[in-house]
Amino acid sequence: MGYGERELIALVRAMAGEGKGLVLGIGDDCAAFCPEPGRLTLVTSDALVAGVHFDLSWHPAHALGRKAAAVNLSDIAAMGGTPRFALLNLALPTAMANQWLDEFMAGFLAMLGEHGVLLIGGDTVASPHDLMISVTVTGEVAEGEMLSRKGARPGDLIMVSGQLGEAAAGLALCRQGLEGDPRWQPLLMAHLDPAPQVGLGLVLGQSGLVHALQDISDGLATDLAHICAESGVGAVVEAEAIPVSPLLMEAAGVCGHSPLAWALSGGEDYQLLLTVPADKARDLSELLREKTGRELFSVGRIVAGRGVILDEAGQKRDISFQGYEHLKG
Repeated sequence: MGYGERELIALVRAMAGEGKGLVLGIGDDCAAFCPEPGRLTLVTSDALVAGVHFDLSWHPAHALGRKAAAVNLSDIAAMGGTPRFALLNLALPTAMANQWLDEFMAGFLAMLGEHGVLLIGGDTVASPHDLMISVTVTGEVAEGEMLSRKGARPGDLIMVSGQLGEAAAGLALCRQGLEGDPRWQPLLMAHLDPAPQVGLGLVLGQSGLVHALQDISDGLATDLAHICAESGVGAVVEAEAIPVSPLLMEAAGVCGHSPLAWALSGGEDYQLLLTVPADKARDLSELLREKTGRELFSVGRIVAGRGVILDEAGQKRDISFQGYEHLKG
């Protein structure tokens, strides 16, 4: 017999804790919190559905809890903000075991805790079919420091915060039954337990050097196309400049897949994608090394026009919105 709704809410309430700015937490019809003066409130929400975003046959409950939190924290990072509070909604199959829920909640709260975020409410309902997880996260950003998809300008360099295609490679390896092979652990964990770039996003927002920013959730081809559409510009991406790891190259051989396709359209990397004036790129790179020890990778340039063009050894093609898109697959 699994948890009843009241039992589960009581369990979550005991685990959630309290913190700065929270006026009223779990236990009432609404939570209440007080944003700091001079700061904007950010709100984001994502849903994860079994069979679409995850497969319970290989995705451990603890890692899935972490990922459910991470994908929302990544959205706050993409605005240069600080995440503050979270809401969690679960549609649970009646056969869901207590142990699975315990492990899921432990992972979810661990990821929130790593970024100073409090769980302040949500809802639990029974599902006649598959598990569905919906998370809402609020955050804050100082007025004048918020970044968005708008603002990219011709001449900007296009930069990414890490190697691409890792999560897509990890998913492909899981589908081949290789989720237990330690050789592939970095790629597997990129899919199962991604790391939101919250600290990096905060530094980018405070730098004053970035024109446009977003996270890479649907693949470089689609997410850069979003920046271009919102900013009214085009982009040229150099295929040779896209950062991919030697391990990903090995996995591509095992899986019979193109590493470039994974990097362009695989999705779920949750690295940050940004544009920066060419004459400020060195300053930004030095700042990030100093503040975070991280490197940025330049993959192309913003141009006048529309769409995202891939330049691969002199051959050019339009790759706009060729990443993952829900309702189309």
